[in-house]
Amino acid sequence: MKFKGFCVTVLITGIILCTFSAPLSFAQEEQRSTVIIPPEVKTVFQAGIQSREVRADIPFQITHSIFLPAGQQNLHAVIFFKAKNIDLGFAPPAAAPQAEAQEEQPAPTNLVAQNYVFLQFNKLETQTPGELVKEIYIPFQVEEESASYDPEQEGLYTTGYPLPPGNYLLSMAVTSRDFQKIGTQYLEVTLPDPLSFTDIIDTTPIIFAKDIKQVATPETTAEVHKDFFAYSILQIEPNLERIFAPQENLDIFFFIFGVQANAQGQSDIEVHYEVYQGEELVINYTPQKYQSPLVSQPLPMKKTVLVRTTKGTETSETREQRNLEAGSYSLSITITDNISTKTVKKTIDFEVGG
Repeated sequence: MKFKGFCVTVLITGIILCTFSAPLSFAQEEQRSTVIIPPEVKTVFQAGIQSREVRADIPFQITHSIFLPAGQQNLHAVIFFKAKNIDLGFAPPAAAPQAEAQEEQPAPTNLVAQNYVFLQFNKLETQTPGELVKEIYIPFQVEEESASYDPEQEGLYTTGYPLPPGNYLLSMAVTSRDFQKIGTQYLEVTLPDPLSFTDIIDTTPIIFAKDIKQVATPETTAEVHKDFFAYSILQIEPNLERIFAPQENLDIFFFIFGVQANAQGQSDIEVHYEVYQGEELVINYTPQKYQSPLVSQPLPMKKTVLVRTTKGTETSETREQRNLEAGSYSLSITITDNISTKTVKKTIDFEVGG
């Protein structure tokens, strides 16, 4: 479900209330297992944490990380990683025992990969560098249809966890269920303090969304998802490559830190969006107004073209809306908090395919 019109206001308001009145707080992973990170994985982390040398029994790559607010002070860190089907060990599910007289059941149509994901966050640049902050254990299962299965296809996966502001070293492992195969990656993660934005305004990393869906309840345990990430009551499918078809919208999603609120608790934010191709301004959108700092905004990729038509000695002019041609563009975002008069400008590149 794409956010449109009235739905945008209603759902965004619901997210703000859910996120700040009931801060995102995940259940303790200790309930899943008495040992969060088993010795087989912990030993690999300890061997590689200083040199950041990875282990590639199960090759995977952390491609992106973003953060979004999770309560008044915490940040929800979202990690994006890619892995090939063949490396995740897809196989037919184990057949259930059947009585001899029972008719033979048709072969399963799906292949299943069952793994574990482990996350370990250690502090960086503190009085106690290397201090362990959090260990997370996630059973990870994904299915693919047998008919369309491609062992070389690379899937996009996400996971996330709310943490206090700070600088962290993330140690991440994808393992087989018997721990005979262990893949690791390391990533430095910086989460700013939301309460530190007193003299300036700034944003979370700005993403383009392919689709945003609402779910009934927020996610309360760390999970691994394919093709989308979970945030509060939303499932967001990102466009990390920033490549669009000519008829698509630029659906942007971000949060603004440091904006002030009026006596009614509402913000007064104005955002001016512009699309450039090189130095040329090709789309100048009407400035948008927001009453909350969480922004989800679809922007049609339509430019206005002046068309001149000559008949005999008379020339007429008309304006037409046309799709952007294939090429490289940049989206300029100028954000103004009308209460504090603070301003920030962001630019994000994207491409339109042929």
